[in-house]
Parts: sequence; C-alpha cells; structure tokens
Amino acid sequence: MIARIEELDWQPTRMGDLTLRRRTDPATGELIYEVKLGEEFLMSSLFTVAEEELSTLGLAAASGDHLDVLVGGLGLGYTAVTALADARVQRVDVIDALPAVIDWHRRELLPVSATLVRDERTTLIHDDFFAVARRTPGADDRAYDVILLDVDHSPRHTLDPSHADLYTVAGLTALRGHLRPGGVFALWSDDPTDEPFLRDLETVFGAAEANEVRFANRLTGGTSANTVYVATTSEA
Repeated sequence: MIARIEELDWQPTRMGDLTLRRRTDPATGELIYEVKLGEEFLMSSLFTVAEEELSTLGLAAASGDHLDVLVGGLGLGYTAVTALADARVQRVDVIDALPAVIDWHRRELLPVSATLVRDERTTLIHDDFFAVARRTPGADDRAYDVILLDVDHSPRHTLDPSHADLYTVAGLTALRGHLRPGGVFALWSDDPTDEPFLRDLETVFGAAEANEVRFANRLTGGTSANTVYVATTSEA
C-alpha cells in the first residue's frame, strides 16, 4: 500500500530543491505524480492536456513524412511521448538542464517513462536548452523540423532570469536558426495570449498563432486554460 504522499526523489539544484512525489487521490485512488521546485509546483500528472496539445498543434503545422523533433523541457514526458505517437516522427531529441529529471525517466519512475525511453527514436540530452538555442549551428549540428518548448511558466514569467532573452526578437531569431525551412516552433505558456510576444513571433518566423487550450480542473471543479503558440517559417 502506497502512502498517501510518497517522496520518490529529492535533488538540490541551483534554482532550488527539486522534488518528485507521488500521492494517492483519496476520492479515486488514482496515483498522481507531482514535481516541485522549492515551494513552487512545476507540474502534475493531473494536468497533461496542454503538454500533449503542444506536440499535437506543433506537429499539425509541420509538413513532411520524416520529421526530426527537438523538445525543450522533459518534465513528466507527455510532450515527447505525444510527439512519438505521430508516425511521421523519425527522431525526438529531448533537452533538459536537470539531470535528475532525465534520471527519473531512465529509472522509469513516471507513468510514460517506459514508452519514452524504450523507443529507439528517443535521445535524452543533459544540456541547457536556452544556451543551445543561442548558439550559431555548426556544419555538424542537426537542424529540426519542429521545436517544442515547455520550460518557463510564460515568456514573461521565467524560471530563471537567464531564460528571458529567448523571448526577444534576437533570441527567437537565434532559435529559428536551428530549424529547417518550413520548420515549426511551438511554445507552451500558462498565461493568456501575450499580443506583443505574438507579434514578435510573426516578425521572426513569418506566421504565428496563439491557441487557447482549455481543460477540466479537478482541483477547482471548473475549467482552466493555457496557451500554445505555433510559429511557422517559410519553405524558402
């Protein structure tokens, strides 16, 4: 019998203590997985709709039958696993700055971990996505058809101050350099549509839209919403 709240792992990081815990919903008996950074909840397996829609909407905007996908932010793994479910996807590289998160999945501690790590198309990479995005790609660096990002709460509410430059025209332009022509950048945000940021996406990529993703919130008994931005480059 699993205790109502069980701490599966705890690791200190430069951004605060990272905790993975599992609890039992007293009403349903469902196992719920939660990640905290310090005293702040980062994610919960109660709410995965928007993470899945990040992949679904991003891949829907992509063309071609052999897609290489880069995911920034591993988290509970739902964004990457949803990408793997698309038959056109031939490769999914997932970058996470926290080795503990990668280790959780390699140890198959989370509900979708086995699906993720046992798929030969998956590569888990310990690196700073934001540093990678800033770099000018070299001749040997891989270009991607789709980049999916789910790390910060929103472009205005970042987990670390060093992330903020990505959400500027200069930062987005650098990120675009990692996409192939016709490539797609999709971003999850916990905030409503940020019109100035949407205009910056349009400036850099050529076309962009903000999608409201609504889902039932079992904690409040109501409906909550996130935003998924999808920006597309031209084929030329």
